[in-house]
Amino acid sequence: MRILLKFVIDCDVDAAWRALHSPRAVAELYGPLLHVQPLVQTEFPSSWEPGADAGVQLSLAGLVPMGRQLISVSDREVTDEHGAVWIFRDSGMPLTGPLSGLDVWDHQMAVSPVPGDPSRTLWRDRLVIRGSAATLLWPVLWATWQWRAARVKALAPSWAHDPAAPAT
Repeated sequence: MRILLKFVIDCDVDAAWRALHSPRAVAELYGPLLHVQPLVQTEFPSSWEPGADAGVQLSLAGLVPMGRQLISVSDREVTDEHGAVWIFRDSGMPLTGPLSGLDVWDHQMAVSPVPGDPSRTLWRDRLVIRGSAATLLWPVLWATWQWRAARVKALAPSWAHDPAAPAT
């Protein structure tokens, strides 16, 4: 089963790429509804590096445990008809909780400059899930991904190192 999203965000591709690798930015996407905490260390690293595995604890509003997840990071670059596309992939697995009924968790996020407007980014998001609970979890994950897309759009301008000056 798949969830596919494609939308434009208001930041350049470098800022979007940094945010994809930032555990803090990712945790901010899900907050305040879902809290994401590191399992082992007391703080997240500043950046997830390709080849790194990280365990996270998820909780609803920081109060109700929702399970643990392994995040397994890889990166790649491809080229489409408009140029370079950078892809961040989490091929980890839900370890405990409601999502642990899934045998496949393949989450890929691709970013590329908007053709003709390099100050904005085309964001593509694909989640593939399989397993005994996939049919039951798909509607919940679909709704979560719609909400998550709204959060990405809202937070993207804050990802730039040099945000645009306010209009006067």
